[in-house]
Amino acid sequence: MSSGWNTIESDAGVFTELVESFGAKSVEFAEVFTLDPDELRNIQPIYGVIFLFKWTPELARSPDSDENGVFDRESSNLFFAHQKIQNACATQAILSILLNRADIHIGETLNDFKEFVADFGAELRGETLSNSDLIRHVHNSFSRPTPFINEAAMNQDSTTGEDVYHFIAYTVTNGKLYELDGLQPYPISHGYCDDAVFPERITDVLTRRIARYPATEIRFNLLAVVHNQLELLEAAGDMAGVLQEKEKRATWKRESVLRKHNYVGMINVLLKGMVADTLQKEGESGLEKRLDDGMRKSMKRLGQM
Repeated sequence: MSSGWNTIESDAGVFTELVESFGAKSVEFAEVFTLDPDELRNIQPIYGVIFLFKWTPELARSPDSDENGVFDRESSNLFFAHQKIQNACATQAILSILLNRADIHIGETLNDFKEFVADFGAELRGETLSNSDLIRHVHNSFSRPTPFINEAAMNQDSTTGEDVYHFIAYTVTNGKLYELDGLQPYPISHGYCDDAVFPERITDVLTRRIARYPATEIRFNLLAVVHNQLELLEAAGDMAGVLQEKEKRATWKRESVLRKHNYVGMINVLLKGMVADTLQKEGESGLEKRLDDGMRKSMKRLGQM
């Protein structure tokens, strides 16, 4: 298996900038806070949704089940790829929507990739995706800088017990609602669907899926892939909405810059300055006392005292 894919967070601004970096146009992501068809209808047209959830072996899908969808083994004209890299699932879920919607302008980069893998099976498509330097480079450009190596996280056989989260895609194509999960052997069909009834259908599917978890589990995230809202508001002449949308995008941009910045150097300089100032004013004994006080307070907060 290839390596070199970093984790990126589930964030509407991150995913919007990601697809724009691929060359896709007129697409953005919107956070969905409730499983309410009306909320989804308010942001139509919707091209699909990206669902983030905690993956556990116990709740992994069993073979074909009418209630939870059925494997579609004959969907040869559907883009579906097996996931070959652990941290690639966010971008893979996004591409599973972009490359299956003829009404999205995906740009030259993704169009070339789609044509190149058109005759490949799901296994080879996954290998090709994971080995794409261009797609990996764009994906990694949206990860947070990691100045310290986490050896446990690097070891895929680690038994640290940390929670594992997974992205999957749902979209409408060929007159069906598909669940596209690279960890599954085939695309999963949830039956007839079109864009008009998608809000109701996807709400039902996700409600049943979430119901399989304990009632105390609330760590889910849902992002809708929608048409560029700024374009729609400008076309409608809604200037108040345009201003609000521009402010939202400006916030996304600021957060993106902060997210990509490595603050270790700045923190190092600040700590050195604080140590030098303390030594000058209080001497080594004063510095040791401050360090001891800080250690005790930290351990108390952690419940270790």
